Amino acid sequence: RREAVSLGDGGVRVEGRSARTFRDFIDILSDLLESEETASDWAGRAIGSGTINAFIRRLHGAGKHLDHLIRGDLPNPEQHRIAREQQITVVDIHNLHDRAKRFVVGVVLRSTFEDKERSGQARPLVFVVLDELNKYAPREGYSPIKEVLLDIAERGRSLGIILIGAQQTASEVERRVIANSAIRVVGRLDTAEAGREEYGFLPPVLRQRATIAKPGTMILSQPELPVPLVCEFPFPAWATRPSEAGVQVTQRVIEQPDDPFAGLDADDGLPF
Repeated sequence: RREAVSLGDGGVRVEGRSARTFRDFIDILSDLLESEETASDWAGRAIGSGTINAFIRRLHGAGKHLDHLIRGDLPNPEQHRIAREQQITVVDIHNLHDRAKRFVVGVVLRSTFEDKERSGQARPLVFVVLDELNKYAPREGYSPIKEVLLDIAERGRSLGIILIGAQQTASEVERRVIANSAIRVVGRLDTAEAGREEYGFLPPVLRQRATIAKPGTMILSQPELPVPLVCEFPFPAWATRPSEAGVQVTQRVIEQPDDPFAGLDADDGLPF
């Protein structure tokens, strides 16, 4: 087993060589695996050169998308950390490559889970809202983040972590994640999806209604009430995209003073 030695500034030292970026680490690891003197120590004698070369190629492929995320050469790393003491933190990953998205989601979830485990206190609660849950905890296939999400779904509530997942089709999410959901909200469904067993908590009438639900109509199922409720989600009072924005305020309105009576004489001849 080989371990890197921390340099204290975000970098690590491996076999006497320093690495402060993911690219530096890949170069060091590639040299150690490709060298005849160190390959047997780092890869093992039973591992063939073809397997080693395939691993190195995948590592370089990941480096293209993760170089700017894994690094210890930033002058002020604190400004890039997630401020957990704040009320709301939004992690925008929509511009990242799919591999980089999974990396960021996995790191944030794992660090949040470990912080809660170390604290040993459920309060204050931490709400984690994850869009496209079926991408990170798929029912079929493997995902490196699935085990973390399963831990949060099964033990998160006792630790003070509440997972809120959003997805188009609940039938594509890992069964154990769905089974541990206490509150379920269903929007409009197509007929095939509404017939899946994941929606067995809905009576047949509400399943049928979900296939013709209008935008903003939700069916809420929660433990306090024995039957699901049909709710209307209010239309947002603000624009959520540029195309929804109203007409810009004219310059005349902008130049109006805050006090509409400013500039008027105090003695205007009125009897009161």
